Amino acid sequence: MSLVELIAQADERGLAASGLACLDRCVPLLGGDDEILRPLWASLAESEGWGEDWGERVEQARAKLDVPGAGAGVGVPGGRGFAEGEASVLAHRMLGAVPVDRGAGNLREWADACSVAALQIHRLLDAASDGASSVTARREGRTQDMSPLVAAELRRQIAILEVLSAHGPAGLRQALALSTEGRRVLRAVVSRRARGRV
Repeated sequence: MSLVELIAQADERGLAASGLACLDRCVPLLGGDDEILRPLWASLAESEGWGEDWGERVEQARAKLDVPGAGAGVGVPGGRGFAEGEASVLAHRMLGAVPVDRGAGNLREWADACSVAALQIHRLLDAASDGASSVTARREGRTQDMSPLVAAELRRQIAILEVLSAHGPAGLRQALALSTEGRRVLRAVVSRRARGRV
């Protein structure tokens, strides 16, 4: 199934985990440490009444990560480059849009938006050019001439939704591991680009 189809079929917990995983991989653009979203992962892992403290933990994460003026310095000498600035803006929008209400409609809309944003972020930061005019084609399964960073992000998004669909809460550990791997990759890319501007 395509990524769009997987998101359409996911349940509330799967949608929350999918969106959270996209956000987690983009933490290097939010200025947070690698453990900043762990409380939200823990909230999803609760077997009964999962996510009862989701809203509270969302607000705590926002308070730690949503730094005023984030994304400033876009394309300014001595500041971040244009791509990094745009990517940071997209990451902060993902964070700002996390639904406190765990209703399926809210979570599906957020997970879908996070999927698009995360792919766009990887496209902005990839040194290679992506052949498609938009990430929509990638999400629908048209994968010809994909750039390496976008291809890897698409594979992670699909793998996370598949493992959660197949295993439910038991798949969260694997989903977190896949997201952690992606975060390391993105952090290395951001660091390499920063060194290139020095």
